[in-house]
Amino acid sequence: MPPPWLTALAWAALAVAFVSAGWILFDIYGRGYRQHMGVMEAVWPVTALYFGPAAVAAYRAWGRPRSHRRQREHGEPPGKPGYATTAVGVSHCGAGCTLGDIIAEFAVFGLGITIGGLALPAEYIGDYVLALALGIGFQYFAIAPMRGLGPRKGLIAAAKADVLSLTAFEVGLFGWMALMFFVFFPAPHHLRPDDPVYWFLMQIGMIAGFFTAWPVNTWLIRSGIKEAM
Repeated sequence: MPPPWLTALAWAALAVAFVSAGWILFDIYGRGYRQHMGVMEAVWPVTALYFGPAAVAAYRAWGRPRSHRRQREHGEPPGKPGYATTAVGVSHCGAGCTLGDIIAEFAVFGLGITIGGLALPAEYIGDYVLALALGIGFQYFAIAPMRGLGPRKGLIAAAKADVLSLTAFEVGLFGWMALMFFVFFPAPHHLRPDDPVYWFLMQIGMIAGFFTAWPVNTWLIRSGIKEAM
């Protein structure tokens, strides 16, 4: 079992993350700061599930200024610096990864799926497949409207923009998950998705994935394969 101090820290981190995500949702839907790019209304709160207050700060700096209401009140916002463009691009990819991971982790746990007697390989497969499907969906709803593409060409463009980015994100996350499984809590004391410490450590893993995806996203955006958001 995790030590009590770690469990308390995990509950606190998760609570802060949910409050952060809730604040962003309220700002978008309750206060009317609807995003110019609709898919970002999901990306910002999902990013807060692992970045917490840092995601709120990024949303206030780069998300809210691009809302319809903010632009009506204050005009066109100034351009974002390069690092901000990359950060938003990575968060877009990370949102699909995060949702896919959450769904897959609970599915693998609930169904008791293992490969070779281990849950981790099944988690890897489920996480990647669902993250890829959701990530391409997120990219499609960003790229297709901006480029005026139909479903087929839009999905192809979305796949080009997301597969490499998502894979780089999962490299960081999967490496951290391996540490969780084999080093931090080895058999017979593996953490499970019904433990808050598991999701606290997954938050850290998603932050690791965010930074392993950073160089790839910088290149994708500069080369025009991925849209700057």
